[in-house]
Amino acid sequence: MIRFITQFGVAAMLLLFSTAVAWYEGSAILDNPWEWRYSTPFTQLINGGVSYHSDISQLDYFIDASKFQPVFPIIMILSSLYILILIGFYSLKQMKKWFSYYLSVLGGGLLLFSYFTFNSSTIGGRILFSLFIICGSLCVTTAIIIYFQILVRIRLLKAKV
Repeated sequence: MIRFITQFGVAAMLLLFSTAVAWYEGSAILDNPWEWRYSTPFTQLINGGVSYHSDISQLDYFIDASKFQPVFPIIMILSSLYILILIGFYSLKQMKKWFSYYLSVLGGGLLLFSYFTFNSSTIGGRILFSLFIICGSLCVTTAIIIYFQILVRIRLLKAKV
């Protein structure tokens, strides 16, 4: 249990730090009114558009940071993913089949996120697309491997009986 707490604590601290830095870096959108049309999807969804810098949603800071300075948003994504896998692994330790289902759903969600970043014109968007594709594929592949290991064990147990 101490290993879980240590891993969770380190990942959570990394997530908090990278979130704060990405939020700060993304606040540069306030100074770039020509970018408001392309980098404020949450504000446009909520308010219908951006007229003043005070209209911009805090969530749009992360979009701007992801597009133009993707290092800390990538660290946010990886640490969040690590925390989700860690929680799933320790919660479903006794139920390997459910853990494989959990990983496949997580991988499917990452592959869905890659769809949203597929046609990005910025370097950050292309990096995020690659990150989502790779992590999603790894999650789905790991889920398939775990599931087939379970099937092989069941067949071996049935053959012994």
